[in-house]
Amino acid sequence: MSSTKTRLFLVDDDILFLKSLELEFLEKGNYEIITFNTGEACIEALILDPDIIVLDYHLDGIVKGAMNGLETLDKIKQYNKNLTVIMLSSQDKIEIAVNCMHHKAYDYVVKSETAFLRLEKNITQILAQQKTESEVKWYMDRM
Repeated sequence: MSSTKTRLFLVDDDILFLKSLELEFLEKGNYEIITFNTGEACIEALILDPDIIVLDYHLDGIVKGAMNGLETLDKIKQYNKNLTVIMLSSQDKIEIAVNCMHHKAYDYVVKSETAFLRLEKNITQILAQQKTESEVKWYMDRM
């Protein structure tokens, strides 16, 4: 994990929503933001080692035949099962949220007026967990 800034990938085919999320994160936190409008572009950039990925559930709205969010999530987990992915969608359906969790998403956030606050809370929790895990590993390595 980056010692200065949290590298955050934002993946959404809704360019306006993507830009507003990017601006919110840049304004409110210490983030390095990299945005993508397709899952394929995100997968190609995984070598950049993101700390957290915020991934839209529907990604095939602009580029027909593009991978959807679940397909992208599965590819991310194949690349690195420990990468933290938060799913984001306008779908407020429990079945979709549960399905995302079965695919190993950290959480499912509905696009709404409180989406950014919920994402921010999730990211704060994830970073705290990562810090704790890192400290435990450091301690265990010295025993």
